[in-house]
Amino acid sequence: MSKTVFFAFKGEMVYFQHVLLNALEMIEKGNEALIVMEGETVTLVEKLEKEDHFKFKEAKEKGIIDCICRACSIGYGALPYNETCGIPLSEDNHGHPSMLKYIEQGYDIITL
Repeated sequence: MSKTVFFAFKGEMVYFQHVLLNALEMIEKGNEALIVMEGETVTLVEKLEKEDHFKFKEAKEKGIIDCICRACSIGYGALPYNETCGIPLSEDNHGHPSMLKYIEQGYDIITL
């Protein structure tokens, strides 16, 4: 069984949809997968929820969206919404999620 965390940075929907598809496939096949929303992806949360995006909703329900970057949420003006969406905000590495934390837990990291 593999353990993978996707650090999603690109704010284009097509890239993030592929992160969702791959993470959900890994879960369905019995592997562990998490998603960390970093960079421009923090701006997608509100849009995905307002559109009731089915794969985002599924990932959120399964608890695989581990966190959203607090620093990027501030920088991109997405903090007010992201604080209310029910996904934890992370700031353990100078305001950003720590990759080292996941490596120490045995996760492989994929960045997109």
